[in-house]
Amino acid sequence: MNHDPFDGLTEFLAVAEHKSFTLAATRLAVTPTAISHAIKLLERRTGVLLFQRTTRRVALTEAGASLFARLRPAASEIDEALKGLSGFRDQPMGTLRLTAPRLSGALLMEPLIPLFREAYPQVTLEISLDDATVDLMAGGFDAGIRLGESIEKDMIAVRLTPDLQWSVVGAPDYFAKAGKPASPEDLTRHQCIGFRFSTSGSAHRWEFRREGRDFTVGVEGGVIVNDRRLLVATARSGSGLAYACDLEIVDELADGRLERVLQPFVPLSSALYLYFPSRTQTQPKLRAFIDLATRWIAEQGGLKPSA
Repeated sequence: MNHDPFDGLTEFLAVAEHKSFTLAATRLAVTPTAISHAIKLLERRTGVLLFQRTTRRVALTEAGASLFARLRPAASEIDEALKGLSGFRDQPMGTLRLTAPRLSGALLMEPLIPLFREAYPQVTLEISLDDATVDLMAGGFDAGIRLGESIEKDMIAVRLTPDLQWSVVGAPDYFAKAGKPASPEDLTRHQCIGFRFSTSGSAHRWEFRREGRDFTVGVEGGVIVNDRRLLVATARSGSGLAYACDLEIVDELADGRLERVLQPFVPLSSALYLYFPSRTQTQPKLRAFIDLATRWIAEQGGLKPSA
């Protein structure tokens, strides 16, 4: 039968320090009988006598004194280690591991990282950009950022953005050469820049809605990428049409480097949310990130795209 090597050690240390079973029992809030039983089991398990006991006196044997000399420093270290945990309870510290879609890299992570590091230098940020659905616990993450529609119901979710508007966009040079599609079906006659999800390897099918019915179009073209910035840059160069979130093309739409088409057919998608298990929300490091992120987003006007 396997025994827990720590069984009886707390009782042993208490008796050795106080040289009394009664005082040890008071210290540990148990009965003297319970202390005596624990010591007897420890002596039986080790095969050596640890205390000499009379009606008036308790003293360590040579073996007991040797054990006490070695255990006392270790017990002090354990006590200090436990006290050190209060830092994690009282102030942001440690490592905050986040998983987020690539879309949020430039949109959220790039501006938030320096702000968070300046405000909380004792916290190390570890960020994994991944478009796949991620199991937070299995991956060792404290929290994640995903579209609301993909978050499990048992998670706590904090809304970061409004519902996302997507657009089919192209550069003026492209439209000058190829014209503008009038319907989603016309896309089969255009050069469309594909996006392939890195984890699953699947291609993004462009999503549309007509008269309340959702449908997708499988597009083709001479370029397929797995990076959002490269997707936008390729469209900006006039190489084809892209299906992009308005939040990632705010500047391009504002200065005319990209223009929307098929807008009546493109539906909204759910917002981006920060999500995490309920048991992790009390961590100061996570609470600090939530507060800073939501405050910064509010200062930006809710990350609203250009009209």
